[in-house]
Amino acid sequence: MIKNIAVPKGSFYHCFKSKEAFGLAVLAAYGDFFAHKLDKFLLDDAVPPLERMAAFVRHAGQGMEKFQFRRGCLVGNLLQEAPLLPETFPQRLMAILAAWESRVARCLREAQAAGAIASDASPQALAQVFWIGWEGAVMRARLVQSAAPLNQYWDFFAHSMTTKTPAQDGASADNPLPTRNTLS
Repeated sequence: MIKNIAVPKGSFYHCFKSKEAFGLAVLAAYGDFFAHKLDKFLLDDAVPPLERMAAFVRHAGQGMEKFQFRRGCLVGNLLQEAPLLPETFPQRLMAILAAWESRVARCLREAQAAGAIASDASPQALAQVFWIGWEGAVMRARLVQSAAPLNQYWDFFAHSMTTKTPAQDGASADNPLPTRNTLS
């Protein structure tokens, strides 16, 4: 990289103590950039909470299409490499994910208060599930060069939050299966 931008090696090390420090700075900047993007969508009180999340999904798909699916998520890419990276990277990745999960959980708590998702659901657990699945959907979208996986994932996630749980749907300890198909 230094050679490509014609910066002397000494200048790089004047700004960063190591390649690891540079990588952590890039990761921190990306985490902040993306958190700001999430806030733009998820904090808009003029829009119902689940519609805010859907708008984020649409925007992400449009962004990926704009760059012909050559861009994905730096955090998602590094998550796959975490065991091979210096030990400071997994810690930073976990902190970034926790910040993103917190934003989604806040939006889901608002949806829950509005009656849009099950009252017995855990917004924090749902936020974790959202990001677990989202990163997979982003990878799949890049693979197939289509926003369809993002939309499929959102449709599934949104539907699963608004469907009755087995306990609400007639299941019991004696009969753990719901009395109707909760995913139809």
